[in-house]
Amino acid sequence: MTPVDGLPSAEPGGVPTDGTASALAAVDDIIDNFAHHRRAEYFTGFTPDATFLFHTYPGRLESRAAYEQLWDVWEEDHGFHVRSCASSNRRIQIFGQTAVFSHDVDTVATFDGATETVTERETIVLELRHGAWLCVHEHLSLRN
Repeated sequence: MTPVDGLPSAEPGGVPTDGTASALAAVDDIIDNFAHHRRAEYFTGFTPDATFLFHTYPGRLESRAAYEQLWDVWEEDHGFHVRSCASSNRRIQIFGQTAVFSHDVDTVATFDGATETVTERETIVLELRHGAWLCVHEHLSLRN
């Protein structure tokens, strides 16, 4: 296992004892599904009551359904399509049933006929619900 900042002590073999590995797996699924524009699979990583703050949107999205509707508009009206997404400078912190993951993210996407790379910082807050780590909040900001 690759070391990640903020990891607690581990059992022999490097396996964290507090759910870090499963929380990271959940985050990696979200990132991979986004990177491959697997819309349906991507949204399964979020709770219905998740909230979202994006620097590209003027307000807070109050639910997964609101984000799904915005995604639909992006696709239908702007030809939105994610080409790739790379995660670096990763850190996860576990606080009981809550995990906070932060990283730098480089996304290549098509929007309005132009393909661009966007460099951002992202925080994903997860909660352990019924044995699964799910995102309850996502925040994206520009990275200089």
